Amino acid sequence: WTIASPDVATVGDFASVNLEAIIALEPDFVIMTSGTGGRGGDSSQADLRDALVGSGIPVAYFQVTTFDDYLRLMRTFTDITGREDLYKENGLAVRDRIDAVLAAVEGKTGPTALLIRAYSTGAKAKGDDNLAGVILRDLGADNLVDRCESMLEDVSMEEVIAADPDFIFITTMGAEDKALEFMAGTFEENPAWAGLSAVKNGRYVLLPKELFHYKPNVRWGESYACLAEILYPELAGKIQ
Repeated sequence: WTIASPDVATVGDFASVNLEAIIALEPDFVIMTSGTGGRGGDSSQADLRDALVGSGIPVAYFQVTTFDDYLRLMRTFTDITGREDLYKENGLAVRDRIDAVLAAVEGKTGPTALLIRAYSTGAKAKGDDNLAGVILRDLGADNLVDRCESMLEDVSMEEVIAADPDFIFITTMGAEDKALEFMAGTFEENPAWAGLSAVKNGRYVLLPKELFHYKPNVRWGESYACLAEILYPELAGKIQ
C-alpha cells in the first residue's frame, strides 16, 4: 500500500518494528501496546521500549486486557490533551454502566462456561488473560479452564465431554469462516457434541468480534451487558 501523507512514516510492520527508524524521526512521544510488534512478542516490545527510553524518548506503554486497563489508558491520554470531558464521557460513564451490570448479577450463582478461541487450524480455551474471560469472571461464571489447564494449549473433545459446561462460548481469531470450519470439522461433526448440555440447551454461542475479540473501548459496558443477559436470561431486557 502507499502512504498518502508525507507526515506519515513507516517504521516496520506488525511483526517487526525498526528501532533505528523510530529514533531517526526524533519523536516527542511514543505510544506502545504489548502484544504487537517484535518477533519475540511482548519481550521484544519491552526491549524496544527500554531502548527508546534509553535514547531519551518518552514512552507510554499499555497492556489493555481489562476495562481498568482501558480506563488507565484514557486517563493518560485525556490528561495529555486536557480533555477531562472526554474522560468522563468515554471512561467514567462506561464504568458506571459496567457497575450497573455487576450490581444486577450480584449474589447470583454463576453457570459453568467454557470459552474457546478458534482459528483456522486449532482451538484453545481462554481464561482471564483474555477480555471475554475477564468479563466471564467478573460476571460470576465458573470458567472450566481454571480446572482443566491443559485446554489452554489445545481443546480436546474428550475434555469438553468430561466437563460438560452449561455454556460454550466461541471467539474467532483471523478469518471467522475458516475458524468456524475448524470447529465444525473437529468438534461439531462428532456425534457426542450434540449430547453436550450447552448444545442441547442452545447455549453454544458465537460471541461478536467487535465486543469480545477486538478491544470494545467505549462499548465495554455493552460487552458486559451482552454477556450478562446470556448467562442470566432472566436479566434480558432489564439491563440498561
